[in-house]
Amino acid sequence: MPTFVQVLEFIGTFAFAISGIRLASAKQFDWFGAYVVGVATAIGGGTIRDLMLDVTPFWMTNSIYLTCSALALVGVILFGKFLIRQQNTFFLFDTIGLALFTVVGVEKTLALHFPLWVAIIMGTITGAAGGVIRDVFINEVPLIFRKEIYAIACVIGGLVYGLCHWLGLAMTVTELVSGVSVFMARILAVKYHWALPVLKGDTPSGNK
Repeated sequence: MPTFVQVLEFIGTFAFAISGIRLASAKQFDWFGAYVVGVATAIGGGTIRDLMLDVTPFWMTNSIYLTCSALALVGVILFGKFLIRQQNTFFLFDTIGLALFTVVGVEKTLALHFPLWVAIIMGTITGAAGGVIRDVFINEVPLIFRKEIYAIACVIGGLVYGLCHWLGLAMTVTELVSGVSVFMARILAVKYHWALPVLKGDTPSGNK
């Protein structure tokens, strides 16, 4: 039986793959190209995390992650018109993936006996890096570089995880509260237009 964290990974993989494939379909990618974007979105952040932690990338030990991405592609093919009509489809699946993968990244890093501050960074990379790869593939400015609260939501989730762990809460409760904190931070930031200040500078004379 899969562990609770593995279930989170499976759901997060499916959600992130849906978000990538959904955007790829809007760019008129073919099925294979859309699958590549979905896979890159789903496994990109976790792959970077595992390489930095010097462990075998998670998807190389279990083919279920590639299968989840394939199921996401089938879902978009079958229900594409419905998903396109729902304006918030991309945002919802992207936010779910962001929340779940942040928790997985933090927990895996702590399990390898790294300190909390490293776990928060790894959780942020796990959650946000796949989206960066996705946006680069579809030729969009990555969300992490825009005004929207994105990676900061992962940091919040990591801090909440650390607080729950310090309070001695049950692991499942800690995972749930941490994931919900990422999800709510992203939802509230978009709803109320919360954003970090923009760094302003002089435009180079050659670009006027």
